[in-house]
Amino acid sequence: MTIVPLDTFRAELERLRADAEAAMDAAADEVALEAARIDFLGAKSGRLKAIQKSLGGLAAADKPAGGRHFNEAKAAVTACFEAAQARVAGAGSECRLDAIDVTLPAEPVRLGHMHPITRTIRRVQEIMGRLGFESVDGPEVEDQWHNFEALAIPAEHPARDPLDNFYLAVARGADPLLLRSQTSTVQIRVMENREPPLRIVSLGRVYRPDTADATHYPMFHQVEGLLVEPGTTLAHLKSVLRMFASSFLGHAVNVRFRPSFFPFTEPSVEVDMEWGGRWVEMGGAGMIDPAVLEAVGYDPDSVTGFAFGLGVERIAARRYGVEDIRDFYRNDARFLRQF
Repeated sequence: MTIVPLDTFRAELERLRADAEAAMDAAADEVALEAARIDFLGAKSGRLKAIQKSLGGLAAADKPAGGRHFNEAKAAVTACFEAAQARVAGAGSECRLDAIDVTLPAEPVRLGHMHPITRTIRRVQEIMGRLGFESVDGPEVEDQWHNFEALAIPAEHPARDPLDNFYLAVARGADPLLLRSQTSTVQIRVMENREPPLRIVSLGRVYRPDTADATHYPMFHQVEGLLVEPGTTLAHLKSVLRMFASSFLGHAVNVRFRPSFFPFTEPSVEVDMEWGGRWVEMGGAGMIDPAVLEAVGYDPDSVTGFAFGLGVERIAARRYGVEDIRDFYRNDARFLRQF
């Protein structure tokens, strides 16, 4: 076997290294660069692979140095290829950018917008805020005290019937919980922790097992207002509702009360509003029952207050001319794009 001198081996590596650098620097595109890579770094027929085979022809004493020189040359050629690869890729990007026709119309960007229910809630909060009412919130899973007992709804009252509420499974022996059936629960929680005077408005989801139709849904939104101050009367309640309705619609709205009954207000009224030339029932209201004030630690001889509750879906339907509130929850983009 012919012994290859170490100097000859090093000279071949240097020549290959120079040829590789020249070829890769001259490559103008990915095709030419790939051809140069195969020529010098190919696993089967590359020139580096051929020189590697000649390592066996070195003298035993020269093989460590020869292996070191070979690894240095291979690393240099690989680095040269990677640099050329980055250069070609960058040039391709520049070419693609230069090829863009900036006179072409852009693709339209589809932007979303607020759901009409969310828009209505925020509008109500804004109007009530100008009237001095603070927006508050509370949990949707409630206990018996806040959903019924503190609102003067006793255990035998039909409003507590399991068929009229969504009760939740709890541990045996624990008081049953339920999805709140009204946002009045928030008013109780606030009154338990604050002293009068109070002006608050609570907005949120409530749940009742109603059959879904054009005016009912098992999940809907309520806005409930509460004002507790000395000397409050039904006249104040009617004035607040009239100012709210006029602000929401942007024109004068008539409000009328019809006698009704709610366990937590006395006297109680149904609230009708005249929109579009006809009267529409919007919710219930009344003066806070003294028993409710006592339940939260207030003195009914010192303060009085009123409360009202309106359906957000009903307000939104009247505002936007929607005939069926189920349309708000069908997720039909054709319907929602109208708002």
